[in-house]
Amino acid sequence: MENDPAGYLAVNRANWDSRAPLHARGYGIDELLADPSALSQVVAFDSPRLGQLDGLDVVHLQCHIGTDTLSLARLGGRLVGVDLSPASLAEARGLAERAGVRIDYVEADVYSAPQALGGRRFDLVYTGIGAICWLPNIQRWAQTVAALLRPGGRLFIRDGHPVLNSLLGMVVAQEHPDRAQQPWISGPGEATPALELPYFEQPAPLVWDEPATYASDEPVASPLQWEWNHGIGEIVTAVLAAGLELTALVEHDSVPWEALPGLMERDDATGEYRLRDRPERLPASFTLIAAKPA
Repeated sequence: MENDPAGYLAVNRANWDSRAPLHARGYGIDELLADPSALSQVVAFDSPRLGQLDGLDVVHLQCHIGTDTLSLARLGGRLVGVDLSPASLAEARGLAERAGVRIDYVEADVYSAPQALGGRRFDLVYTGIGAICWLPNIQRWAQTVAALLRPGGRLFIRDGHPVLNSLLGMVVAQEHPDRAQQPWISGPGEATPALELPYFEQPAPLVWDEPATYASDEPVASPLQWEWNHGIGEIVTAVLAAGLELTALVEHDSVPWEALPGLMERDDATGEYRLRDRPERLPASFTLIAAKPA
């Protein structure tokens, strides 16, 4: 497959095509349609750092079914959504039509976006939660972002933190001697996050066979998925190497889904999840903002 020698695009496209109709029955869509000023949970969290987008040309990479894309349009942006999944884009177009908001949607994988968009440039490139783990090379992602930005434009990304992506919930087997001085350290029989998955970007993907999706208990027709983690240092270095100037990097103790089942609790005010026990241990998500020099 052109530009896809490892076949990851076909695998992940099929996975997201099978998720799209399941997600369209949730994702807060009824609430978004009931209130023309409503924002998705993700964009509501991001909006203090995003600010108003009045008159800005915005491209949303990996937009999925368009709930965040619609919300960005409600902040004033002129939106284009890009995604590799035609089934996701069909749902996104239907949502925009029902909401009465004009949004252009383009089918393309991230690395092909500049060509698919015909060389258009934007004031803001937005990438949301759970996106870059589907990409094998973070340097190519940053180069793509730089190609899409006009001079003076911004990159805004909030995503799951690579530390979170490295964790699995595990049960402690043995006593740790440091508990004598720090008694809050997890003891035998207690569940705790453990670093078990790669933190740094690896050539080979993590291959998962997940019968259900995070947003529904219904089975997905194509459960296979390929993922890659990217360390914070790798992300920042890639952004700088692409010629962008870092303006903000914030780590958050929360994330919009229950990433570690049984170990997290939901904040009703934000809809975000954080560790139930000592949430200060875990950077669960991050926001990075960068600018292309004018």
